[in-house]
Amino acid sequence: MMSLDRMILAVPAILLAISVHEYGHAYVAYKLGDPTPKYQGRLSLNPLAHLDPIGTIMLLLFRVGWARPVMINSHYFKNKKQGTMLVSLAGPVANLITAWIFYNLVNLFGQSLIRSAIGQTLIVFLYVNVQINLGLAAFNLIPIPPLDGSHILAGLLPPRLRLQYARFAPYGPFVLVALLVLGGTRYLINPIFNVLFRILESLSL
Repeated sequence: MMSLDRMILAVPAILLAISVHEYGHAYVAYKLGDPTPKYQGRLSLNPLAHLDPIGTIMLLLFRVGWARPVMINSHYFKNKKQGTMLVSLAGPVANLITAWIFYNLVNLFGQSLIRSAIGQTLIVFLYVNVQINLGLAAFNLIPIPPLDGSHILAGLLPPRLRLQYARFAPYGPFVLVALLVLGGTRYLINPIFNVLFRILESLSL
């Protein structure tokens, strides 16, 4: 659980992370030829276009949550499998880029900010943004349906295994709920989070 101070700072960070994530999906789908996200008003960074109430509360309290998924029609893509994978990857990549921006703001301005109380609070806010964006990306990269990672994995599997994996899809949400209740998601999220953080560090200014 977060402290009250960090929870207050986390609210705008969560709204931004969710908006960036879903906009990433919508933008790439639209650029690949699917007008569905545009018709649904998802080509926006307005959090109200993307929020799922329960998913947002979960993200605030437990740093694991979700937004309202962007609906796509893969029949518009020239390459259906590749297009679906790119759209699925776009959300986590958008969060990684956002985390990279906040991380480098700390690197560039941290020494001057730390000299004042307001500056120290701002540093905490910047780090909260890094953590939430990486956490949201890591959670969505778990290869359990309906998360983004499941669509990426399905696109990488050979046809026979992809069909078998698709049969697991209806049970994915129940598996996720069980993992959330039992606390098992951290064993899946932490390794992905650590890899993303290493990528972020290696690309930092």
